[in-house]
Amino acid sequence: MVSQADDPLLPWLQPPLLDALKLHAANALMLHGPDGNGQFPLALALARAFLCEGRREHASIVPACESCASCRLFAARTHPDLMCLVPDALREELGWAALSTEQSAADGAAKGKPSKEIRVDEIRAVVAFAQSSSARGRGKAVLIHPAERMNPIAANALLKTLEEPAGQTRYILSSHAVATLLPTVRSRCLAVPVGLPVEPVALAWLEAKGVKQAGVMLAATGGRPVESLAWVQSGVDASLWLALPGQVAQGRAETFADWPVARMIETLQKLCHDLLCCTVNAAPRFFPGQTLVGLGGSIAKLAKWSAALRVHAHQAGHPWQASLKFESLLDEARRAMTRAPPDESAPGRHTAGHASVHSPS
Repeated sequence: MVSQADDPLLPWLQPPLLDALKLHAANALMLHGPDGNGQFPLALALARAFLCEGRREHASIVPACESCASCRLFAARTHPDLMCLVPDALREELGWAALSTEQSAADGAAKGKPSKEIRVDEIRAVVAFAQSSSARGRGKAVLIHPAERMNPIAANALLKTLEEPAGQTRYILSSHAVATLLPTVRSRCLAVPVGLPVEPVALAWLEAKGVKQAGVMLAATGGRPVESLAWVQSGVDASLWLALPGQVAQGRAETFADWPVARMIETLQKLCHDLLCCTVNAAPRFFPGQTLVGLGGSIAKLAKWSAALRVHAHQAGHPWQASLKFESLLDEARRAMTRAPPDESAPGRHTAGHASVHSPS
C-alpha cells in the first residue's frame, strides 16, 4: 500500500501548498478535490509548515524547514501541538497508524470493527486540545481527513469550535466530497482547491515508481495517480485491466477473488460507463476502445445496469459473502452486456402471430 504520510510531497501538490500558506490569516482551511490525489500528505505538509520553528518571521510562503525541533517531532508523530483525526478504518491505509496521546485518549478503549466515521468524542477532544496552551509556543494544528466522514453530531460540534476558535489553533479540513458537508462548516473555512495533475506529470511520477503501462493505469483510475499506484501495489496491473472486460463478459469470478466488493462494483460502473459511451459513438474513458469491441448491450439494458450498480455501491459496506456477491454481480453484468436479438416488430419482420396480436378486435 502507498504510505501517504511519509513520502515526500507529491510534485503536483506544491502549488496548492504555497497557495494555502499565503492564507496565513485564516484559522480554518478546507482542502477539497477528488480522491486518490494526495490530499492527506498535502494537509500534513500544511500542518508541518504552520508548526515549523525554523521558518523566517512572516515568511508565509516558505514551507517547513524539516530540520528544526518541531519538524523532527512532526516526523516522529510525537508533536505535542498536532492533532490528526482520521477514521480508524483509514489509519493504516494513510500510514497514520501511530496515534498521538490526545487521539488515544479520544478513542478510549473502543474495540471491535474499526470505525469509518469521525465521532463526536474525537471532536470534543479537539475542543479540549485547542483550549490548552501550546507546548512549543507556535500555536496548534488540527487536521481532519476526510472531513465528510464526520457524523452529523460531530460536524455540529466542530461548527461551534470553528465559530469561536480558541487561542492560535489552525484547523485544516480535507474533503473529497465537500458538497456533503454542512454549509455552515464550509462557510467558516477558506477553500483551497486541489485538482488532478496534468497527464504528463502524473505519468512521469507513476513511471518513476516503476508502474508499467502507466497510461493504462492512470486512465483506469480516472486520472488519479496515487490511486493508480495503490492499485498496482495490490495486484491490479495493466495486463489485468486490459483483460478485464472480456473476463466480465465470460463471468470469470475467479479473476476477482481477492478484490474488495467496493472495488468490484466501482470497476463494473466504469465498464458500464464506457460501454454506454460506445453505444453513442463517444470515446470510452477508463478502458481502451479495443478492449470493448464486440461487447455491450442496448442502451436500455446498460442504463438499467447502471442504475442497479448505483444501488450496489450504496450497499458496498454490507458484510457480503464475497464469492456469492461476485457471482451475482457478474450474472447481472452478462445479462446487461448481451446484445438484443433482431427486433421482430420492425417493419417488414411481422409474423402472422404478431399481426394478430396488434390487429383491432
